[in-house]
Amino acid sequence: MTRVAAIDCGTNSIRLLVTDLDPAANLQHDLDRRLRIVRLGKDVDRTGVLAPEALARTFETLHEYAAVIAELGADHVRMVATSATRDAANRDEFVAGVVDVLGVEPEVVSGAAEAGLSFDGAVRGLAGDGDAPYLVVDIGGGSTELALGGDHGVIAARSVDIGCVRLTERRFQADPPTPDQVASARADIEAGLDEAAAVVPISDARTLVGLAGSVTTVAAIHLGLAEYDSTAIHHSRIPAAQVRAISDRLLTLTHDERLAIGPMHPGRADVIAAGALVLRCVVDRAAVDHVLVSEHDILDGIAWSVV
Repeated sequence: MTRVAAIDCGTNSIRLLVTDLDPAANLQHDLDRRLRIVRLGKDVDRTGVLAPEALARTFETLHEYAAVIAELGADHVRMVATSATRDAANRDEFVAGVVDVLGVEPEVVSGAAEAGLSFDGAVRGLAGDGDAPYLVVDIGGGSTELALGGDHGVIAARSVDIGCVRLTERRFQADPPTPDQVASARADIEAGLDEAAAVVPISDARTLVGLAGSVTTVAAIHLGLAEYDSTAIHHSRIPAAQVRAISDRLLTLTHDERLAIGPMHPGRADVIAAGALVLRCVVDRAAVDHVLVSEHDILDGIAWSVV
C-alpha cells in the first residue's frame, strides 16, 4: 500500500487525511483525518485579499498537520487550495507560507478540477449505495461544485460562487436573517444553479450525493445526533422534505440557537443556514427524493490522485 497525506484548504476549513491506499484492490485505510476551521476566506468576497490574521490561523494549523505527517510518514504529500485562494490577489503570500511550513507548494486548482476531485472521492466508495448517473454536490465556503457522472468518471462539472461563507457575508446582515435577506441569498443561489445547469444536466441525476460540512451537519440534525458522529452520517440519507424543513428552521434561529444544536461545530454555526439553503435549492432543482450523504469527498479524491 502507498501512504499518502492529502490536505484540502478551502474558504472555511483546512483538512488533513493520512491514508494507506491500494489502487489494485481499490482499498483505503485511514490513519488520521482531521479538520480545523480557520476561515481563510473571511471577507475575501469584499476585499479581494487573504487577511493577515486568516493566514496566521492557516499557517498555525499547517504546523500541526506537518507534525502529524512527519510522525506517520508519507510517500506522497499533496495540498490543494480552492475557492478563496483562487479569488485572492495576494495568493503568492499564501503559497510562500505553505512552502515554508509544509515543504510542498499548494496547488490552486480550477473549479472544474475541484469538482472532479470531489466526484472521485465520493463515488469511489459508494459500492452500490446509489444509482448512476450521480450528481455530486460539494457545498464549500466560497463556492459550490456540481459534477454529474457515473462509475467511469465525470461527464460534466461546474463550480459556481455560492458558498456558505460568501452568501452569509454578502446577504445575511441580521441574526437571524430577514425574509428579504433570505430571498436575496436564494436569488444568488438560483442564478448560480442556472449557470451550472448550462453545463451540467442537473435533472438527469438519479442519485444526489451531498458533500462537506453544511450537508453533513444537516444530516446530523436529521438523524437527531447528540454530537457529531461521522460513522453514523456516512452514507445516511436525508429525505428531501427534511432538507426543506431543516433549512427553514435554521434560517429562523439566532447564532446562539444554532450553536446549541448538539452536533454543530462552533465554526459552522454562523454559516450553516446559508449552506443548508444551498442544499435545499439543489434538491429542488434536481427533483430527487433524498440526499445520499458522503463523508468521503475532495480530500479522498486528492489522496487517490497521487497513486
